[in-house]
Amino acid sequence: MKSTKIINFDIKGDERGSLAAIEQLKDIPFEIKRVYYIFDTQENFVRGKHAHTQLEQVLICVSGNCKVKLDNGKEQEIIELKGRNQGLFIGIMIWREMYDFSKDCVLLVLASEYYDEKEYIRDYNEFLKEVK
Repeated sequence: MKSTKIINFDIKGDERGSLAAIEQLKDIPFEIKRVYYIFDTQENFVRGKHAHTQLEQVLICVSGNCKVKLDNGKEQEIIELKGRNQGLFIGIMIWREMYDFSKDCVLLVLASEYYDEKEYIRDYNEFLKEVK
């Protein structure tokens, strides 16, 4: 699907453990302006359910796993995030729904813009009108 891709991060490790270094404009294809994480998501809850008109994101499961349903208005795809060495890049105008969170899931989100409620599309039918 256009405007989405899996990013594989380089993991370094030795007998002490592992380390993943992530750099903006190198590993992440944008300048990072906001970082947040989702955790303790209750069973059978769906997060997201929106698209962004300006903001790009990279989602990383730093613990546990979850599924992400992506929709560009023409096609849908489901990605399972389960490796701490990979991120999911989501460009603009992609509807996303995160669900099936494991109990230990911590989903880290790197965002290209500061929070601005006006650039969210939270109604799926409105989203479909915008992408056509």
